[in-house]
Amino acid sequence: MPKRKLPDPDLLGGPDGGAVVYLLDVATELEVGLLEKWIRSQIGHQIETIRVTSSRRGRGGDPIHLSDRIAAADDAFLIPVRVVWMAPKKKGRRSVTWSDAFRPGDPRDPRGLRAYWIRTFRPSRLKLIAAQGALASDLAADYESSGEIDGIAAFATRRVWRVLDQAERKLRGDRYKIPRFVPEAILSRRDFVEQVDIYAREAEVDPDDALTDAERYLREMAATHSPYVIDLIANAIHALYRQGYGEIKYDANQVARVAELGRSSPVIFLPSHRSNLDRLSFQFMLWENDLPPNHTAGGINLNFFPIGPLMRRTGVFFIRRSFRDNLLYKIVLKAYIDFLIEKRFPMEWYMEGGRSRSGKLGPPRYGLLHYIVDSLRSGKAEDVQLIPVSIAYDQIQDVPDYTREAQGRTKEKESIGWLFRAVRSLRRRHGDIHIRVGDPISVASVMGSIDEGEEVTIGLQKLAFEVMYRIGTVTPITPTAMVSIVLLAERGSARTADDLAGASNRLMDFITARDLPLTAKSDLSEPEVVAVILDSLSEHGNVSSHEALGRVVYWLDDEQMIRLSYYRNVIVHFFLNRAIAEMALTSLIDEGEREAQVAENRMLSLRDLFKYEFFFTEKEQFLKDLSDDIAHDVPDWPSVLTATGALGVIAKMGDPVAYWAVLPFLDAYQIVGDELEGLTGSFDEKKFLKACLARARMYRIEERLFSGESASQVLFKSALALARNRSLLDDDPEVGERRSRFAAEVRQARSLAASGL
Repeated sequence: MPKRKLPDPDLLGGPDGGAVVYLLDVATELEVGLLEKWIRSQIGHQIETIRVTSSRRGRGGDPIHLSDRIAAADDAFLIPVRVVWMAPKKKGRRSVTWSDAFRPGDPRDPRGLRAYWIRTFRPSRLKLIAAQGALASDLAADYESSGEIDGIAAFATRRVWRVLDQAERKLRGDRYKIPRFVPEAILSRRDFVEQVDIYAREAEVDPDDALTDAERYLREMAATHSPYVIDLIANAIHALYRQGYGEIKYDANQVARVAELGRSSPVIFLPSHRSNLDRLSFQFMLWENDLPPNHTAGGINLNFFPIGPLMRRTGVFFIRRSFRDNLLYKIVLKAYIDFLIEKRFPMEWYMEGGRSRSGKLGPPRYGLLHYIVDSLRSGKAEDVQLIPVSIAYDQIQDVPDYTREAQGRTKEKESIGWLFRAVRSLRRRHGDIHIRVGDPISVASVMGSIDEGEEVTIGLQKLAFEVMYRIGTVTPITPTAMVSIVLLAERGSARTADDLAGASNRLMDFITARDLPLTAKSDLSEPEVVAVILDSLSEHGNVSSHEALGRVVYWLDDEQMIRLSYYRNVIVHFFLNRAIAEMALTSLIDEGEREAQVAENRMLSLRDLFKYEFFFTEKEQFLKDLSDDIAHDVPDWPSVLTATGALGVIAKMGDPVAYWAVLPFLDAYQIVGDELEGLTGSFDEKKFLKACLARARMYRIEERLFSGESASQVLFKSALALARNRSLLDDDPEVGERRSRFAAEVRQARSLAASGL
């Protein structure tokens, strides 16, 4: 039997001589009438229709009739059709605004008399669309190979929704590319039900109870995107961030490249996380550029009324903070991630977990990344692209809270009161928000480069560290960060804008010579420009100022040092190579060493000391980067080192940076090292951190610390991560000696960093 010719997807007509059935995705009788009248006007004869469950309201339809019609011998051609209700056009764009929130219901899903009113008086808002049809036999074959178990009618209905959604996006845009009824789709999959059944047998629980629990987990977890809420929240985000920030600045070409990449591969955005505004600002940027909303992983702690339901409808899926011993929950989460990857829905989460309390990028967590690799290996996609994203701020309203936590106070729990206080904190101007997108990373390429026999965790680490490194490389340097560095380098002493302008300008020269990313190039040689930045910092209590005798001086107390260190730490990685080079070369002076190889060995030792503080490239690339950095000021520095010694190289390297870039971290490490050296008994982290804070205050009083910023629990925890890696927290007879060697190593490194003072 010859295969029937399929129709053009833009036509409502079916194959010549074959039966045609129109599948109506409708919510009301009005929509049924509109579609039937439209089809008859195009076809010119009586038509056969079947209603499917409404994609907008999740009810209605005639599944028995649909199943019977697909199974019928005449092999009908099935054409999906739908009524699309457009939002009113405002300022050239059809989207919902806050004025629509005060009207009855969603203008894209009008009910009752409102729908009749739109049809009569606003007919331009009403569109009738058809999508590519399919033969009933082809649909039945697809169902048999799909692995779904909830019946062909449900399978066909989801197919109808999908192809109509694709057609509808040509009218509305990609910002409304959202999945529908995800839990139902996952629960219909045979492989998922079988996994739950295996779990039930092994856990010796009733399979029906296990499936009920799995469904509960899915509904607790899954995002439920709503175009109506997406538009409302986008407008709310704009109003919210404009209270405290001027603009969200980004490169439209970078965004366009990511959009193009997302058409061929699943993309996962992995932003830095420094503020509660991160997701909102990034979400608005995507919405503004007509990109699909991300499925964003969020902590279950944020799922409180009314924030949780709103976040869920804009794309947040909530994950429990701890589920290590809950195997069924892991099965459900993996199935959800597999579904998103398979359907190429964009995802987003923060590799660091929570917000950075120090300004630096925190250590990555591998949990969700592991699920992505598993999805790739199980064939859910040919590749997945990881997109590093840096979100930077001229000033961050969260910094005072981070400072209090660094000083040992408890983090405020999320609640309605917390939300109102966060919004109120935006009433003063904080500058602009800057979003930068890094080069994508192919998961398939990285995982494929792992040698046979290596653990999957090695690939995960490579992926995660490469993401964090690329976030760092595109993080833009703000004028606020540069002025913060200069103030901190003065150890908080009172200075005028004239005093600080020269150092600020030399810092700018260092940055421009290396072509480092900037939010804007400011003329920091002008005291007036520096004064504007200082006054803005002072307005938020981040800097103290006093005006008298025709002059204004600026200084920092210990708490303000911690605040400003946040802005320095956002960009300190750009100066890390120079700082390590300075320290390594300084270590050669007393020994009279002139060999570049010896200097490189010292550089690698310092790299190991800072490995829990910063993200480094592989050793060979790391040494090349350091050599290139020195060569900016001292070309062919190994020859200069051989000819004149380390002092000759250091003298040509310009202003020292180690004393302000890494000495504060080493001060914190020294506090931890000294406290460990004197520790007796078993290690208790909470008590230990409290003791470190007390020791830091004493050292500060005795002027043994470079500045007050080192009295920070955040920095102590990084030092403890290194100590734990070196087994210094163990309780064994030889640990005391190892702790003493660690304290001595830090003490020596600290003296090298302080040599530039």
